[in-house]
Amino acid sequence: MTTNVARIEIKPMQRLAGRGTEASPKPAKATLSRLPQNCGACNLRELCLPCGLNGSEPQLLDDLVYTRKRVKRGESLYRAGGAFDSLYAIRSGFFKSRVVLEDGRDQVTGFHMAGEIMGMDGIGTDSHTADALALEDSEVCVIPYARLEEPRLQRQLHKVMSRELVRDQGVMMLLGTMRAEERLAAFLLNLSQRFVARGYSSQEFHLRMTRDEIGSFLGLSLETVSRLFSRFQDDGLITVQQKHICILDIPGLKAVMSREPD
Repeated sequence: MTTNVARIEIKPMQRLAGRGTEASPKPAKATLSRLPQNCGACNLRELCLPCGLNGSEPQLLDDLVYTRKRVKRGESLYRAGGAFDSLYAIRSGFFKSRVVLEDGRDQVTGFHMAGEIMGMDGIGTDSHTADALALEDSEVCVIPYARLEEPRLQRQLHKVMSRELVRDQGVMMLLGTMRAEERLAAFLLNLSQRFVARGYSSQEFHLRMTRDEIGSFLGLSLETVSRLFSRFQDDGLITVQQKHICILDIPGLKAVMSREPD
């Protein structure tokens, strides 16, 4: 759906938002897989749910087998207003969450990658408050929420909910106190940290989202995002080739976030 001033670690960013009145939500377009996913054999288990389960509870890991669902690029995993009954652990791919504002504009509220959980916005109201759309062909594990209400999984669910609160606080700081260049620097550092956690390069990655979507999430215009990418490249902080990003100077990006305004 976060931030860093000097040394505040940016965690995966996501924020909740309301939604204006609109037509009835369309059903999510996704394909159920016949292959189940066993948490005990999944190499993402340390990143997603149930985080913190370890060798002291091997049987619990073996018991956690969920249905897998494939979602093609541009299709929805769920829609705002749709009934909530499951959480979704992303196995592969990339998603964005968005709401439609009262004036009809789309507002991106978060980006989500493998090892992260989606769908928690529906817990309080039993219906989703945002759309979840795949930015590339993706696959998720469908986790029935009723399954997580079992006493032995409650603690893990509370951990995940706490993690979401921390992310929301980070986004509030990002959008409420940072200048435009700080926001983009924080966003790139955030992606770097998240890719590292999954065993990928901290410096080279491919952006799955457009600059317009980045601007929507960061509260910046498309023109501002494009100008800042060019400035960062001119300053030797990054190189940009369409959607391919190479971070040349991570300390330099961090310095942008502590730099005095001109």
